[in-house]
Amino acid sequence: MNYNTEYDFVIIGAGLGGLSCAAILAEEGHSVIVLEKNNQIGGNLQTFSRNKVIFDTGVHYLGGLEKGQHLERFFHFFDIMKGLKIKKMDEDAFDIIHFGNEKTMYHLGQGYDNFKRILLEQFPNEKKAIDTYCDYIQSICKNFPLYNLELSDKDYRNEEFLTWNAHDVITKLTDNKRLQAVLSGNSLLYAGKSDSTPFYVHALIVNSYIQSAWKCLNGGSQIAKLMLKKIRSLKGDILKRAEVVDAIYEDGKVKEVVLRNGKKIKGKNFISNMHPASTIEAFGKTNFRKSYTSRIESLPNTSSSFSLHVVFKKDTFLHKNSNIYHFEKEETVWNANGKVDENWPHSFLFSNSPDISDSEYAATASILTYMDYEEVKKWEHSKSTVHEPNEREADYIAFKQKCEQKVIEVAAKIIPNFKESIAQYYSSTPLTYRDYIGDPTGAMYGIQNDSNSPVKSMMNPRTKIPNLFLTGQNINLHGILGVTISAFVTCFHFVDKAKLIAKLNEER
Repeated sequence: MNYNTEYDFVIIGAGLGGLSCAAILAEEGHSVIVLEKNNQIGGNLQTFSRNKVIFDTGVHYLGGLEKGQHLERFFHFFDIMKGLKIKKMDEDAFDIIHFGNEKTMYHLGQGYDNFKRILLEQFPNEKKAIDTYCDYIQSICKNFPLYNLELSDKDYRNEEFLTWNAHDVITKLTDNKRLQAVLSGNSLLYAGKSDSTPFYVHALIVNSYIQSAWKCLNGGSQIAKLMLKKIRSLKGDILKRAEVVDAIYEDGKVKEVVLRNGKKIKGKNFISNMHPASTIEAFGKTNFRKSYTSRIESLPNTSSSFSLHVVFKKDTFLHKNSNIYHFEKEETVWNANGKVDENWPHSFLFSNSPDISDSEYAATASILTYMDYEEVKKWEHSKSTVHEPNEREADYIAFKQKCEQKVIEVAAKIIPNFKESIAQYYSSTPLTYRDYIGDPTGAMYGIQNDSNSPVKSMMNPRTKIPNLFLTGQNINLHGILGVTISAFVTCFHFVDKAKLIAKLNEER
């Protein structure tokens, strides 16, 4: 690349949102460059390797990848579908829900008919509630045109269904508290909170997994690598270790961004894939209206997380082609409790990956649980990445080790042969996610959506700076599908959206 080049689009952040914008705009003939502060692209798609095996940091499974389904059609548009190495999860139990010290496991099946059949076997007197739940999910999803690869001029921001609270909708379906908890059992996918999570968030996310659920073999980073290959084939540039720390303005517009190393990148338009709060910091708080910055600062983020990454001894732990969601009790489903007290962790997601040489056994597993940023705030002055390796304090290391043992002990009570099969383990805290993902508090899913004030937590891609736009998980919806849709919403400001949607729906 040439630092004197003025790009049509300078995109900050090589998470899936930034990569998707780059691919869309480069396909339209625009010159693009993506700036990534880390050594690895992908955002939540990043992986890391230990003991010659790969771990995912954020993407443990994907939904809607059957031919013709939503995410498959987006990936086909980007020409990456054929390059993905994926494996379909157990059709009768892609997710398993578990409570307390019980032996009973509740299964969620793929395909709506199968989903209903399996739940009815476990709750034979709840047919009406199960049918109504599925009807609600599917009807809500129809209200979001782009989710269904359609266009509409309808402004749905004032629709009443946006104020439907997920916890309230599900609890009103039935008096059976166990069924309520099972239907909400994968709430870690959106950091569910009983007083604020909208039902539409629950519906849009859960629907894609009920359609079909898949694991990425060799990690989710393959998605980012395929997107990188696509962008480069379209003559787009990607610059790693390029953290944006400032911006230079001319006539009220951004003229160029300044990197930490002092280099400058010129552009006609700028798209930030960073958290809105981080965008304001990088582009200068004084350049935004006070009301806008105050609004962003007032919006709560979702909980952050602690992850335990395990390497198994060879041929010791049988691979489970399902995820396990464990909760201390039924009420814990909606608590999103990340305070490290004597009973922590109160819930977790267990996901394992097969050994490539022998898929009967698992090579690795990751356990994801909530952890509040406040638990690590005392060490927030420290920073450590592959690009900028630094040792954190001894008391931080001791805290991590204590948390590792707590997670291992709780998981060992639920998952047979887990503890005995461990060869090595590693962990990540909210500080790890903050440093690698760029979210100010390491939040799993960015800004918390709120059924009490749904429009307040929705971000417009356009900012008051005429040539600065936003994309990513805070614009529309988090997750692989949500972030991909958000990229299209951002790019609609620059391309003919009718033609773009037509391309998405082209026959193959």
